[in-house]
Amino acid sequence: MLLTAVLTAADEGGFIALNPETGTTTQGETIAEAVQNLKEATSLYLEEFPLNIHAHPLVTTFEVAHA
Repeated sequence: MLLTAVLTAADEGGFIALNPETGTTTQGETIAEAVQNLKEATSLYLEEFPLNIHAHPLVTTFEVAHA
């Protein structure tokens, strides 16, 4: 199953990883560790709450004015 990972830098260092299809979130010191932790967390989530995904979310960026 192909899922989405969204990674952002954590304020305290490392990375936060989010899977928008399930809402699972985790973290890691490196991108690779954060993705591996997300795979594990999402796999455990899917054991309890199976998904029937027909389409992936659209991931994009946007800009806002900052005052």
